[in-house]
Amino acid sequence: MGAWKDELIRIVGPRGYLNRPEDLRLYEYDGGVDKARPEIVVFPRTTDEVSAIVRVAHRNGVPIVGRGAGTGLSGGAIPEKGGILVGFSRMNRILEIDLANERAVVQPGVVNLDISLAVDADGYFYAPDPSSQRACTIGGNVAENAGGPHTLAYGVTTNHVLGLEVVLPDGTVVQTGAWWPDTPGYDLTGLLTGSEGTMGLVTKIVIRLMKKPECVKTILAIFDSADDCALTVSEITARAITPAAVEMLDGCMLKMVEAAVHAGYPLDADGVLLIELEGVREAVEEQAEQVRQACEYCRAREFRVARSEAERQLLWKGRKNAFGAIGRVSPFYYVHDGVVPRTQIAPTLRRIGEISTQYGLTIGNIFHAGDGNMHPIILFDARIPGDLNRAQGAGFDILEYCIQVGGSITGEHGIGMEKVHLMDKQFSAESLDMMRRIRELFDPARLFNPGKLLPGARGCAEIRQPPLIAGNPVY
Repeated sequence: MGAWKDELIRIVGPRGYLNRPEDLRLYEYDGGVDKARPEIVVFPRTTDEVSAIVRVAHRNGVPIVGRGAGTGLSGGAIPEKGGILVGFSRMNRILEIDLANERAVVQPGVVNLDISLAVDADGYFYAPDPSSQRACTIGGNVAENAGGPHTLAYGVTTNHVLGLEVVLPDGTVVQTGAWWPDTPGYDLTGLLTGSEGTMGLVTKIVIRLMKKPECVKTILAIFDSADDCALTVSEITARAITPAAVEMLDGCMLKMVEAAVHAGYPLDADGVLLIELEGVREAVEEQAEQVRQACEYCRAREFRVARSEAERQLLWKGRKNAFGAIGRVSPFYYVHDGVVPRTQIAPTLRRIGEISTQYGLTIGNIFHAGDGNMHPIILFDARIPGDLNRAQGAGFDILEYCIQVGGSITGEHGIGMEKVHLMDKQFSAESLDMMRRIRELFDPARLFNPGKLLPGARGCAEIRQPPLIAGNPVY
């Protein structure tokens, strides 16, 4: 074992690390399709230990990557260049709850849902709710600027993070933001949120809590046409209605989800919208009627309002457990999160159908329709030679189309190592150079999560090379 590894073991103790090959295999992947193995995994318990670990990496020129629960979908927590993987599972405490000021202070290993559970009895909640909220951790949410179904009304993680404690690449510990919004100076909290661990390791987060709404109404609108279903989203917003959530499932996903969850979804529909309204009771009742009219105008065949909390939770159980339901149908799947304007949802679904036919792969769609955050789910079998490459090629084509219609290559999953080949299609060379210079102010040696977020100093042809050609290995 190298001297720098011995230093790490002295910091975290004999039970605070993993380095056997069979253990390291568990940390070579996330929820996506890429893989790379670390040389050692360490589990710090304090900010001081994180700082000491980072100083070892800095002195020895060793790459270092932070990891939460590993539920990410873009390879953000995969140690592409090997080195040190810092697991935050032992820094998992809610340090402070201040309901009077609607704030909480948490460590990065706290599970997203646990925050809402901790304040539920007092009538509060934490708004960002990724589909993996029962497992994903706040540190990972901050790194990727995670979203969720309710981002339409509440925004993404950056809208709910007020301050951070961060260990910089030289081991220095700094604080950004404060307990109140709009602090003076540069918005370093905003800069670091979504930076995917390329500028520092977050060790403490100040988050905003919100009061639970007086009334919540959940609606299932059923359509015989996916086009009509998609057009309804624009019709609702055109009527100046902003639901808390508008989720869409196409016919392919409905069949898979209903077989697994039995949420009451129709098996013969081409698409459904799961719509949630929140607020003062009188306003919610009025909005529900306006949403009904919008759905009927767009030829919805049925409009169901959940009649009880149990029925409402069951509808959401279908949505939140959809990815797990896919495992009953396909041994592998590949999910993307391109963004398109709401008016382009229907054309994008048609284009995804064309790409599905072109590559000979089944592609289902379940996504945050309210903000145009598409989640095409590509089914494949990595045991079949070339199947992974075909899935990656289909995903690449879908994201290119999202850019063409005025959208983005990610809405909440991040760039990671998955979409780095597409960054020069989304941004100009000048914009990418500016981002590189900002990153290098924090990490001149590029030891923090190397190979992520920004294309490296490679030739244009190599940067443009999609994963289909790159041929990532399957283990």
